Amino acid sequence: MTPPGRDRPAASAPRITPGSRKEVGALVWLFSHLAGFVSRTRAPALFLTLGRHRKLFRGWLRFAGRLMPGGTLPRRETELVILRVAHLRGCSYEFEHHKRLGRRAGVTRADLDRIVDGSDDAAWTTRERALLAATDMLHERQDLDDTAWQDLRAHLDENAAIELLLLVGHYQMLATTITALRLSPDAPRGEPRG
Repeated sequence: MTPPGRDRPAASAPRITPGSRKEVGALVWLFSHLAGFVSRTRAPALFLTLGRHRKLFRGWLRFAGRLMPGGTLPRRETELVILRVAHLRGCSYEFEHHKRLGRRAGVTRADLDRIVDGSDDAAWTTRERALLAATDMLHERQDLDDTAWQDLRAHLDENAAIELLLLVGHYQMLATTITALRLSPDAPRGEPRG
């Protein structure tokens, strides 16, 4: 299951190519290759591209790591939210990457199908419906109405609610960056980069 392209430009070469070891430095290079090993892909193009701006990359990585995998929301829920953002944004790079990570966190094939359909499916738990409905509203309005906020707070304490807002906003930002950079999904290890 991949997200729709929604008026995306035809596939093209990345606007900024992933950096070499010399261009990103040894630490970013090693981290990227380790991340690829863990996700069973080539070193993530996102890391090697953002890694060209070393100081910004390090700060971003610390922030991103506090949301995922170091957040307080259960990993399955985090992955469901990220996958919904990726679907809504039509960001196949983000969707494919988190489809792989989501499997390890308990996201099933049926969940992936429901991600495309949204939060109304009766198979979602009440909590999952609240998280996904909030994700949809944040995408559509960049805000939550009082009803959505109350639904969310019925399941999340203050810290978790703040984390969810930042999680959605962060992955919206990443989808924008990935799309503008024209990054293609990472190939499985052993296959050439597309």
